[in-house]
Amino acid sequence: MAKAITALQQLSQKLQDRTHGLIKGGTCPTVASITKQCKAILSRPSMKSMMTYTVQKDSHDIPQLDYNIAHDVINQLSDTYLGKNMIITDQAQWNDEQVILAYRSQFHIENIFKDMKDRDIGSWWPLDHWTDQKINVHSFYCTIAVLLRALAHRRVKEASIDISMKRLLAELDDIKEVVLLYPRKRGAKTDPQHTVLSKTSELQQSLLSILHVKPEAMVPLG
Repeated sequence: MAKAITALQQLSQKLQDRTHGLIKGGTCPTVASITKQCKAILSRPSMKSMMTYTVQKDSHDIPQLDYNIAHDVINQLSDTYLGKNMIITDQAQWNDEQVILAYRSQFHIENIFKDMKDRDIGSWWPLDHWTDQKINVHSFYCTIAVLLRALAHRRVKEASIDISMKRLLAELDDIKEVVLLYPRKRGAKTDPQHTVLSKTSELQQSLLSILHVKPEAMVPLG
């Protein structure tokens, strides 16, 4: 319903903008074309009964859209057709709010499985093993990688930086470690070297600070 209301609002606003002269180019829509768009917007189940609309031409011969929400129909559908959800748990010590929050937090687990299947940022693929023992070991360190990524993402969010896991890994992946080698001085056993980071953005600098990452301590998270 929220998506349908947003789409109808945008369509109605465009028609009003054309009436007020804010939109001048292109072909003026017809009543039939606007009606067709409204039918497409309300094509999802029960939308046509929950929302009504009318399309009429104004004094400038431009179609205008007027829509309403049928709250009585919504209430009737909520009590009958839409049904109810029954949540069953063995956590007897939880209250109603905790049970509902746990039920609605399933998407976190689904996102983890989605990330693990992602060949760009996931840790499971490729699986270049065939014996049970090696597959078990592979599964173990993949799970450790998922946990480390989740902890890093959690620490970043706790620092009030709201970015997705994929964005976090992409930003960290763009940070390169550069080792500068200098000519060996006479009598020295090794070449002098200095480790620095490539040019970083303000966000990347914040991420390094939050995660306490130093150039010599950098390891890939992806």
